[in-house]
Parts: sequence; structure tokens; C-alpha cells
Amino acid sequence: MSGGDTGRAVEFVGPERVDVVAIDDPVPAPDEVVVEATVSAVSAGSELLAYRGELDPDTVADEELPSLDGDLSYPLRYGYAAVGRVTAVGDAVDPAWRDRTVFAFNPHESRFAVSPDALYPVPDGVGPETATLFANAETAVSLTLDAAPRIGERVAVFGEGVVGLLTTALLARSGAETVVAVEPREDRRSLAAEFGADAVVDPSRHDGRAGVVDAVREHTDGVDLAVEVSGRPETLETAVETTRFDGRVVVGSWYGTKRADLGFGDHFHRGRVTVRSSQVSTIAPELRGRWDRERRRETAWRELRRLNDDLDVTDRLVTDRVPVADAPSAYRRLADERDATRQILFTYPCTN
Repeated sequence: MSGGDTGRAVEFVGPERVDVVAIDDPVPAPDEVVVEATVSAVSAGSELLAYRGELDPDTVADEELPSLDGDLSYPLRYGYAAVGRVTAVGDAVDPAWRDRTVFAFNPHESRFAVSPDALYPVPDGVGPETATLFANAETAVSLTLDAAPRIGERVAVFGEGVVGLLTTALLARSGAETVVAVEPREDRRSLAAEFGADAVVDPSRHDGRAGVVDAVREHTDGVDLAVEVSGRPETLETAVETTRFDGRVVVGSWYGTKRADLGFGDHFHRGRVTVRSSQVSTIAPELRGRWDRERRRETAWRELRRLNDDLDVTDRLVTDRVPVADAPSAYRRLADERDATRQILFTYPCTN
């Protein structure tokens, strides 16, 4: 983008209100570079919470990411999966950064200045659209590390959005005996099966929580491990009820201001079920002696490239490519849960 084109940024300005605002050309500090975005991915989880007004405005967006160190109050620039090209470098930066294709945990902006330390060069053989899935792939890797599936275990994944599908694919290759995908949307259930799920369950076809639990148990006789990534608090209790004695439930969903109404009754109490959170901003304490962010990110790039080679995940997951100027319509479509949208990408440049 050059020649006087106006830069753009996406801002959440209130519940179900999104603006695309003009931004000035960034001038890099001596230790910064300028990135011109090519494409950025919309998170159907956290960004939909921002769109619906379901985030606590006093919460820090992400303490680990410099571009998201503010709170979650409106107006809010949010997003963390931008891919672009380095177009300018500061005086103190190695000139070799110029023209590199990079990934950045940055909001949806057509141009931005950033420290090279916050950028991740896109590996050879990974295209820009595939690279936008890196954040989701890293989350899936983190979930799989936290879940620690053992060979022969029976696993259920609740929610087959992009993160759920990538997690299902990794768990299916982990040595688990059976992986069951629980998802109300038909297109996502079909993809889950293609990504390695041994069985799929449509919760809308069963009578309440007990019916869904019975349906999962038909395939597993109870799971050793349940991964909850549906984004729906009501799903958590169902996940707990599907587990066997001493089963584990790993919660990857961020519910925002929504609350889970949990009845931790006999099955949870007498069954010694463990419920733990998984969050990609940090690494589990028990892994930190062997795993750091660099190792996890190298693993995420490798697994993303492998899954794309084997399953063509980019073409299967990306359903919408939307000029960033049309961002408001993209969020409206994302919020319509009857739509077959999976992964939305914003494309750049946009011009006057």
C-alpha cells in the first residue's frame, strides 16, 4: 500500500458496532520496523465476544503481547493474527528485515510500527493465508500439551470451530484410541471427521445434557479426556459428565462475561474429575523446564505446515475473504450462527 492510499484500522466502538477508521502512516522508531499488512485472521471466539459486548472492560487484553497491553474497553482495536511485509526499518534495525513476510500478534491494521522482537518470520513454504492460522495452531498445540493425551485414551472435543478442528486433528494423531467431536453444525462435524475424529455427535439431536452424554458414551464408554472449546459455558457441565473415573477436562474456551451454571454433583465429586484451564499466553508450570515459547511456536509452525500439506486446512477452514473496509459486515455474518462461516480473513490494501 503506497502512493497516498489511506491506512485503515478496525475498531469495536460498542456492542455490535464496528468502525473502520483512517490511520496515519506509522513512522518507525530507530528500533522498529513498519509492516504493511497483506491479510489478517478474525478470531471467531474472542473477537465475537468483543463484538457482542461480552468482555470485561477492565480486563487487560493480553499482558504478554505489547500490541494488546491496553484494557478491553471501547473503542477497542483487537485482533492477533496479521501477516504482512516489512516495508521500512529503523536506523538501529538490521536491514535484512526489509521485505520479509512476517506474522504479528497485532490488531487489524493496514500498517503498523513494531519491534522486530514481536515479529515471526513466516517459514518457507507457508503462504500468507496459511500463516494467519498460526495463532490458532499455537493454541491447538498448547491445548494438546496441557491435555497430555496418553496412548489408548478416549477423547472428546466439544466445539469444532477453527481451534477445535485443529485440536481434533492433533489429538487424532496423538495415539488416542478414539476421538469424538461434539458439534451442532453439520459442516463442522463433516470437517472434524475429515480431520481425524472417529465419531461425531450432534448435540441438537439429543434430549438435553443427559442425551448428549449418552451419545458420547456410546462411542467411548466414557472419555478419559474432554477438551471444551465450544465457547458456550453450558457445555462445560456436559463435558464433565462424559468423563470416566479420574477423567480430565481441559477448558480452552474464553467465556468473557458469560457465566457457567455448574452443578458439580455426584459424578464430579465421587468420580474425582479434574477441571483445568488452558491458556496460550502462558506455558503450564510443569512444562516450563522443557518448553518455552520458542519451542512451542516452532512446533506450531511445523504442525500447521504438516496439517496443511496433509489436509489442506487453509482451503477447508477459510470461508470468507473480506476487504478490511467491509469489516462491519464480516462481524455481522460471524455473529449469525446459522451461517456456514468458519474462518474470516481481512484482505489489504484498501484505498480511498
